[in-house]
Amino acid sequence: MTSNQTDPATDPDEVYFAWLRRFGDALERQDVAEVLGSFAEESYWKDALAFTWGYRTFGGRSDIEAGLRATIAATRPRNVRKASGRTSARLVRRSAKDVIEAYFDFDTAVGTGTGFVRLLHQPGSTAEPRVWILLTTLQELRDFEPRTGGRRPSGLQYSHNFAGDNWADERRKAVESANEGVDVLIVGAGQAGLALAARLGQLDVKTLLVEKNPRVGDNWRNRYHSLTLHNEVWSNHLPYLPFPDTWPAFVPKDKLADWLESYAETMELNVWTSTEAESAGYDREAGSWTVRLRRGDGSIRDVTVPHLVLATGGTSGVPNVPALPGLDDYEGTVLHSGRFTSGVPYAGKRALVVGTGTSGHDIAQDLCSNGAEVTLMQRSPTCVVSLIPCGTMVYAVYSEGPPADDVDLVTAAIPFPVLQSSYQFLTRKTCDLDQALLDGLSARGFKLDFGTDVTGFHMMYLRKGGGYYINVGASDLIVSGEIALMQADEYETFVARGIRLKSAEVRDYDLVVLATGYRDQQDGIRAMLGDEIADKVGPVWGFDENYIMRNVWQRTAQEGLWIAGGSLLDCRLYSRFLSLLIKADLEGISAPETALPSTRYDTTGRTTILEGA
Repeated sequence: MTSNQTDPATDPDEVYFAWLRRFGDALERQDVAEVLGSFAEESYWKDALAFTWGYRTFGGRSDIEAGLRATIAATRPRNVRKASGRTSARLVRRSAKDVIEAYFDFDTAVGTGTGFVRLLHQPGSTAEPRVWILLTTLQELRDFEPRTGGRRPSGLQYSHNFAGDNWADERRKAVESANEGVDVLIVGAGQAGLALAARLGQLDVKTLLVEKNPRVGDNWRNRYHSLTLHNEVWSNHLPYLPFPDTWPAFVPKDKLADWLESYAETMELNVWTSTEAESAGYDREAGSWTVRLRRGDGSIRDVTVPHLVLATGGTSGVPNVPALPGLDDYEGTVLHSGRFTSGVPYAGKRALVVGTGTSGHDIAQDLCSNGAEVTLMQRSPTCVVSLIPCGTMVYAVYSEGPPADDVDLVTAAIPFPVLQSSYQFLTRKTCDLDQALLDGLSARGFKLDFGTDVTGFHMMYLRKGGGYYINVGASDLIVSGEIALMQADEYETFVARGIRLKSAEVRDYDLVVLATGYRDQQDGIRAMLGDEIADKVGPVWGFDENYIMRNVWQRTAQEGLWIAGGSLLDCRLYSRFLSLLIKADLEGISAPETALPSTRYDTTGRTTILEGA
């Protein structure tokens, strides 16, 4: 071997391409036994639309074999090749395993896909690597590719046209008439609605977004004064337009709000602001919704559309106001956290903040920093983690160098049992690093919780959307006593001036902030679409049987109804898949018929096959 040659046993590219040739050939020949031979005994295959037309996880070789046999003939995978424009194969260590991470492209009966694989491989070993984790995703539909890169519009019509409408004229008319012949109506122009509309726009799907606020971005702009994102900028890009490299790692809410507004303009999205979707009904025979919209001027528009997307997140936007004894008798100011904007007006006042999630802590710190005397009431145990270094650890893979779109596939590939064990490891590590802070909180009587399976804050986000706080200072103020702490079981009832404790002591408060979250999106569906559809769809958020967000970014039980929401990262990743599902429906591209078994993991990671689903 010369100095210019690489050792095939140590070069990740060489090892990977040798595996890919064998794997791709077996896949194209639909040789399930040989494909299965590429997998380790403990292995996982996750699919996003490419084979299953949904989101599925198969764990263990027998489960993977059942999934392949049910789908491979209809999918017709072929032309497996090195991924175009993706990060090169690299040898890394994940979950105490040496693996080669790499990407590949492939074709299917309906489009093109991209795969991501983690191959178990000891450096220098000549043994054939085996698949630990495989992800297959549908990226494009054949004949309906997005108008990006080399397929972008030329714009020559604007250079040659001196007498007719220019680009600005066309945009203005497009927004004004966006309700005519519309394919998709998206309710909510936050990050979820905008990301999906941008994807659909590149697929020539006529889309109208309606936003109840006066400006795009107001869902962030109108929140409390001090709010800043608690995860770093490199994980938070939207499709097609990454944030500038000059931006701070932690983005202030007003900066994000302005970006969302400019994103809507730059991506030429048709948005009707100051417009509320009041109600909607579905016509089964026509296969369409009729949605009643109330414009800012009070006028009513009825829009008929085959696809309705509720892009208001995992919650309904309806404040959750618990039945607190005596609250109706309290004569001071009561605000839900959604209406709190700043602590400045409450300088010198006495404030009680009910709830110890992120909003509760942030609002308590805002009030305290602006001169209020603050008590934080804890209603249930809460997970607390420091912002740096601990809170950012779950997103650390996004700071390793590869583009966010590539890392999205890395994170999407992680099956629940691996995610669970990884989060348990991270939680042990963060608790060690945060020990002094946690001890200080416990000494003050703060009740801590890291999950029934000790998986920490991010699993709480995935399971229920809250129950945690990433410390940016409020915990330190609790430890120091600058923010007082009270447990909910200490008080008996609210009274006119404040609260009466079980000890009979009365504490006066000028302000009560209810940081008690929002009601489930199912309640929002019930209010807009009625009981029958709400009950049919069921709860929103948390894991479904395949450990994907329940009813979010996927088909619901109600035809033509979709739900979008989540973090900027979620929106960037899953908007692609939902746009493909909607476009396929509009073009009459149906899911292939398969005898696909239903797969469910229990909390230990074992797999159960449910036949005939």
